[in-house]
Amino acid sequence: SVSRFIIIKYTSEMKKLIAIMAIAGMTSSLALAQAPTQSKDAGQPNVFTTVKDARITSIKNQANSGTCWAYSGQSFLEDELIRIGKGEYDLSEMFVVSHSYRDKGRKYVRLHGKLNFAQGGSFYDVLYVLKEYGAVPQSVLPGLNYGTTKNQHGEMEAALKGFLDAIVSNPNGKLSPAWYPAFESIIDQYLGKLPESFTFNGKKYTPKSYAQEMGLNADDYVSLTSFTHHPFYSKFALEIEDNWRWSDSYNLPIDELMQVMRNAIQTGYPIAWGADVSEVGFNRDGIGVLADVEAIETAGSDQARWIGLSTAARRAEILKQINTPDCPEINPTQEYRQKCFDNYTLTDDHGMVIYGMAKNQAGRPFFMIKNSWGEAGAYKGIWYISENYAAGRTMNIVVHKNALPKAIAQKLGIKL
Repeated sequence: SVSRFIIIKYTSEMKKLIAIMAIAGMTSSLALAQAPTQSKDAGQPNVFTTVKDARITSIKNQANSGTCWAYSGQSFLEDELIRIGKGEYDLSEMFVVSHSYRDKGRKYVRLHGKLNFAQGGSFYDVLYVLKEYGAVPQSVLPGLNYGTTKNQHGEMEAALKGFLDAIVSNPNGKLSPAWYPAFESIIDQYLGKLPESFTFNGKKYTPKSYAQEMGLNADDYVSLTSFTHHPFYSKFALEIEDNWRWSDSYNLPIDELMQVMRNAIQTGYPIAWGADVSEVGFNRDGIGVLADVEAIETAGSDQARWIGLSTAARRAEILKQINTPDCPEINPTQEYRQKCFDNYTLTDDHGMVIYGMAKNQAGRPFFMIKNSWGEAGAYKGIWYISENYAAGRTMNIVVHKNALPKAIAQKLGIKL
């Protein structure tokens, strides 16, 4: 009958439709299974929640100078002074720079010019100056005697280096006693004469007496690093150009170095942090992650959009991912660190201060960093550095010895 034909035809079409829907469902499920897992906040900017932080002094600006080591080192001491209850200080960075140039110049000549003479330095320079020469407030020696309101050290460095190279060439056959006073006078003209005494807040000081009143003992601070070309739990001089005083660092496995860093922040101690900031994952907007560029470029169906991009466009795409909570990161091993150090991709670039810990909305842990580039970036001079970045890109740290976990201090032979 007609009615029976209609029912049979309808049933046959339904079977086809059901089969098509089933295939579509299987295809959809397969696609979902192959898609990369992302949080609900994927593609959104990081939002940070502070877990632990300490009081810090104001953000400084090293401007056009390679003196991050002096700014971060002095800032570290300022934060230590807050920690021990001494209140807020504003210490002169150029007092440290001036003394360091003088010491470096003498050593450069003694080594016949076979020493790195440039604007860079190390945290040890700051501790050495504190111990041997003292300290002065910023207002006593701002170091701006050359007509600018911010640091501009290119001319000074070139003048000092040129002078020293002329001395090392030894045109008279032997050095005269005049060279060093002449060298000091160049520094004095640019940075100002080092004060023998000064009055601050109505009280007269020498640099030594001012440092004594501060109450910091330079010998209480230790430098720590993590490399395999020297034995762990021993000390060695880091083979970096700016370590011109050849100061020693204790060598720890990277897991234990990270334990020290976490313990320091959790117990209220700031950290002077020397690091490589040349990574693409360290941006100029306040974020540092050890970005896995290969994983970013090959993530799921997004891979198609990378084909044909110029180098600049490719970098721009990568930078978009840096400030997202799910940015893929490299998991740095001890071997990774050593390989990067040996092939020049882990270098001594910049000094900063770690003063806190935070997490983003995906739960990823970050260290909070005080930089010395003025109130730059999205966080006004503060940077958020992932733990992976710290593990992979730390050159060395300086902390008060009491910030070390007792078991690690014992392995290093450090008495707390």
